[in-house]
Amino acid sequence: MLRISFVVLLFSGSLLSHGQELNFKVSINAEQIQTTDQAIFKDMERAFANFLNTRKWTQDAYKPHEKINCTLFLNISKMPSIGNFEANAQITAARPVYNSNYETVLFNFADREWEFSYIESLPLEFNDNSYITNLTSMLAFYAYLVLAMDYDSFSELGGNPYVQKALMVVNNAQSSNQAGWTALGNARNRYALIENLNNPQFVEVRKSTYRYHRLALDTFDKTPDQSREIVLSILKEYKKAWTIYPNAILVISFFDAKSSELVNIFSEGSLQVRREAYDILTSIDPKRNIYQKIISN
Repeated sequence: MLRISFVVLLFSGSLLSHGQELNFKVSINAEQIQTTDQAIFKDMERAFANFLNTRKWTQDAYKPHEKINCTLFLNISKMPSIGNFEANAQITAARPVYNSNYETVLFNFADREWEFSYIESLPLEFNDNSYITNLTSMLAFYAYLVLAMDYDSFSELGGNPYVQKALMVVNNAQSSNQAGWTALGNARNRYALIENLNNPQFVEVRKSTYRYHRLALDTFDKTPDQSREIVLSILKEYKKAWTIYPNAILVISFFDAKSSELVNIFSEGSLQVRREAYDILTSIDPKRNIYQKIISN
C-alpha cells in the first residue's frame, strides 16, 4: 500500500472506492488491411480498452483521478486469414510528478511480435493461472508491467507482485508456440523484458526507478541540483548494467522513455554534472543526437 499512501498525499483524498487501476487509450491503425468490414477495428479498440480498463488488476483502491494513464497503439500490418492479425504495438504509461502538472513517461515499449486472433463481439477471457488466448495474455502482460513500473516508482521494488504476475503470464504462454514469449526469439521481446526485471543483476536498476521518480522528479521543483545529482547516480547504475548486458531491453526501454526528459533535467545545473551526464548518455545511447543540447548551453 506504499504507492497508494503516497497517492493520498499527492492528491489529498481518502480512498473509499475500489475502482480499476488503468486508463488505457487504445488506437488501431489498419490502413494496410484490405477488408470490407472496417468496423471490426473500432470494435477491437472498444474491446481491448474495456478489457484493460474494467478489470481489477490489484487489491488496492483507486479513485478515478488516480488511474494510471496509458496508451496502446496497434499498427496492423497483415491479416493472414479471417480473424487472424499481425501487428506492431507501442505501449506507454505515464505517472504524475508531485507539485506540478507534468506527467513523466514511465514505460515506453515497442512490441513487434503482436499476433492475435479476434472475432467481433466474442468475450475476451483471461485467467492468471492458464493460457487461454494470445491476445488476452499479451494485454494482461502489459497491464501487469505497467503496474509494476508504477508501483516501483512509489516504493523501492514495490512492483514485485506485478512483476511476478507478468512472469506467470509468460510462463503460461510457453507452450503456445506464439512469437514473443520465448528466450529463443527476439532479444527485445516480452520474455526478455520479464527476464531483465527478474534478473538479480538488474536489482539496482529497478531500485533506481523509485529514486528517479520519488526522490528526484517529485522534489525537483524545490531542490533541482540535488535531484540532478540523484539522476546522475542513477545513470551510473544504468551504465554498470549496460556494461554487463549492452543489449538489455530494460536499459533500452528506459532511454526510449526518458531521453527527452533527461535532456531537460541536465539542460541546466553545474557544468561538471552536465558533462558527466552527457558522457554517460552518449556512451550508452549513442544513436540519439538530442544529448548534445546538454552541453551546448
